[in-house]
Amino acid sequence: MVFEVVAFQIAGTLDIRQCRNLLPIKVLFASSDELYLKSGPQKFVYIFQYGMVSFFNHNETEMHNILQKLDPVTSKQTQAELSEKIQVEILTDQRKVSFNKVILPDFDKEAIRMVMLNASQSVALDRYSYVTEQLLEETNEHTKYLEQHGKLDIGGNKLKRFIGRVLNIKNQISENLYIFDEPDITWDDENLNKLNLELKQTFDLKNRYRNIYERIEIIKENLSLFKDIMEHRESSRLEWIIIILILVEVVDLFVLRLFKL
Repeated sequence: MVFEVVAFQIAGTLDIRQCRNLLPIKVLFASSDELYLKSGPQKFVYIFQYGMVSFFNHNETEMHNILQKLDPVTSKQTQAELSEKIQVEILTDQRKVSFNKVILPDFDKEAIRMVMLNASQSVALDRYSYVTEQLLEETNEHTKYLEQHGKLDIGGNKLKRFIGRVLNIKNQISENLYIFDEPDITWDDENLNKLNLELKQTFDLKNRYRNIYERIEIIKENLSLFKDIMEHRESSRLEWIIIILILVEVVDLFVLRLFKL
């Protein structure tokens, strides 16, 4: 039997408690970050706080109906066309992970959950890769201006907001993606742990994660330089203000002495 896992990004973030209330479906696992549901015979839905929803063995209509029920918690979020698909085939006494298919020896809901988790993490990496690429392009525009004009075209509150955006993205990645951590359900099951590692390797999660982090570090280095330049500029401005005030005071004293004479 061949099934399909489809993972979507449907929002920037999702409130797991609200999702649970909106979907009156059997709960297999729930936490503040994840919600794993059984929506029918051999059908599962996996929802993540960082805006991902993964479906196992659902047709287009079924997925549309579930996503429609989640509209109240996604309508105000920015949505993007990001998704990942992978086939899951059940073959007795066989297990294999390849680029576009996972073969499992039996219909194990926890093994299927591992596939859905890694597919969702892959979509999340696509999302953060796009976001950090945009941030790096924006940073490069400022560095080019600095090279051409010898000064920055960004400063003050605008620079602070930009730094805040970068730090928020970094925090979201650290909080939401567990690329280097093993899920709790793999701790006591060697087969699940091995499957999880193979899936990470197939989706190339660790290398993609590192690339995103390296991009963020480059952006942070540039912003640190921008901040130093801005502080130096502000410091120089204050020095000139002090110098001018001293000159005014000196001139004032000089003029007073002239009048006295």
